[in-house]
Amino acid sequence: RIKPQEIIMFSRQLALLLESGTDIVTALELLQSQITNRTLRKMIGEVASDIRGGVSLSAAMSKYPRAFPEMYHRAIAAGEQGGNLEVVLRQMADHMERGVTTGKKIKNALTYPFIVVIVAVVVIAVLVTFVLPTFTALYASFGTELPLPTKMLIAGTDFLTQYGLYLLKAIAAVAGLGFTYIKPPAGKYQWDKFSLGVPIFGRINLLSELSRCCRTMSLLFRVGLPLPEIMAMVIHGTDNKVVTEALTGVRQELIGGEGLSKPMARRELFLPMMVQMVGVGEETGNLDNTLATVAQAYEAEANDKTSSSM
Repeated sequence: RIKPQEIIMFSRQLALLLESGTDIVTALELLQSQITNRTLRKMIGEVASDIRGGVSLSAAMSKYPRAFPEMYHRAIAAGEQGGNLEVVLRQMADHMERGVTTGKKIKNALTYPFIVVIVAVVVIAVLVTFVLPTFTALYASFGTELPLPTKMLIAGTDFLTQYGLYLLKAIAAVAGLGFTYIKPPAGKYQWDKFSLGVPIFGRINLLSELSRCCRTMSLLFRVGLPLPEIMAMVIHGTDNKVVTEALTGVRQELIGGEGLSKPMARRELFLPMMVQMVGVGEETGNLDNTLATVAQAYEAEANDKTSSSM
């Protein structure tokens, strides 16, 4: 497995070596000797070998999508054509680093309530199994009329003691059915739709998806790729089926000559600020900077909501 951090470090170091005047093959050989991941080290060696044979860096990298996805090697190709390969390598490293950081924050925000639920279930299980039965026997020995809340607590304890195992089996069965349901495309679409609409975390997921789209579009537009091609790579880069559907519709209408902001305005998924800023970018010819501004704003809002939810 090749970690994103390894590609980030490789990109920064390669940019530094190229900037210092080192030729591409020598730079790759120097980096190959320092890489600890055996799979990546082998890939870099084969990339250097292909370049010696007359293949471009981007074409050589395209053979190894595990390490260099389509967006990466297409951006590298644009950098080779524009003569600013070092700049593109740094921009790709920054882009990947932001994605890793955002992903970690979202993962931590979603993990915290899950841990709280697990701890609560364990505490309740201990109370029901060891603590409450003792109090139940004690109250029964009094022979007096108990308050309604106490009766309800005792009845709940008796129920969980007798049927708790069956209840756990039922929960596990429901979870298994739910997992089976979301595996097909239709189920995955419904799950992704739910993940964008659930309170608190849905907003965080939506902001993260939109900021990633804006950041990717800004980067690829800046290196000189055409918008239809950029949209195709943005679509390929998201795992959310709802976002994929919306972006696909926008791309089709973009190819039809409607621009970018108008198709986005017809879909509720794209928030008003994003639509307005894209429109401004199209009018002023400054789309890369306006998209970067939107991405930064959405990332800041997602970070605030993530911090407040933990």
